[in-house]
Amino acid sequence: MSPEPHTGKVVSADGTVIAFDRLGDGPPLVLVLGAFNDRSTHQTFAVELASYFTVFSYDRRGRGGSGDAPVYSVDAEIADLAAIVAQAPSAPVVFGYSSGAVLALAATAAGVPVSGLALYEPPPIRADEPFAERLDRLVAAGQRGAAVELFQTDVIGIPESVVSQLRNAPFRPALEAMAHTLVYEMTILGGVVRPADSAAAVSVPTVVMVGEQSPPLLHESAAAIASANALFRLQVLAGQNHDIVPEVVALALKDQFLQQH
Repeated sequence: MSPEPHTGKVVSADGTVIAFDRLGDGPPLVLVLGAFNDRSTHQTFAVELASYFTVFSYDRRGRGGSGDAPVYSVDAEIADLAAIVAQAPSAPVVFGYSSGAVLALAATAAGVPVSGLALYEPPPIRADEPFAERLDRLVAAGQRGAAVELFQTDVIGIPESVVSQLRNAPFRPALEAMAHTLVYEMTILGGVVRPADSAAAVSVPTVVMVGEQSPPLLHESAAAIASANALFRLQVLAGQNHDIVPEVVALALKDQFLQQH
């Protein structure tokens, strides 16, 4: 039987309400998810992790049960994560996925107290391309579907033929509902955060994970971050890609971090 989560809310530094689930009984671990995700989309992963950890899974601002603010900043998202970390009984491991990995890295470098860091496929920084501005214009014009498709094709690299097939998918309305948060993702990945500099400022054990079957750009990004700090190690997960397989990744996190407790 899956553990029943405790649902709570915290107030971030700017007054934004952040919703979270807590489940499991073990050393604390916080999930920081990436684009097109709220805590419901990785509930199976959280449940799997709860076999080993006390898991805090939260909705990043602007999605799910969390609030938002009129003006976005990466510092505000770092404060959100700090507010979640403060709910843990001790400094947690923080697991960041995709753009959430870059955010988790920046937060740790900024001093959010964590005991360990796991970064799953942090994407490369796209400082030379104004995606945040393009996405913001589309969302402001009410073209949420176009924003979703721009992100899918030009950022993720999904072929246009596949994107067109996904227009009538049952999950498409949920993607459009989060379209404004794609601006947030591309602000994080647009050069505001410099992962190598952030990595150099981290003083806790860190594993940078990449799927064996993931594209070369993700391997290059993971390797560059892993090489920026002697406390970091690169882990290539056999047979995996950018999609999280809960049993595989949870076991890797158990093996990496539980021996510390």
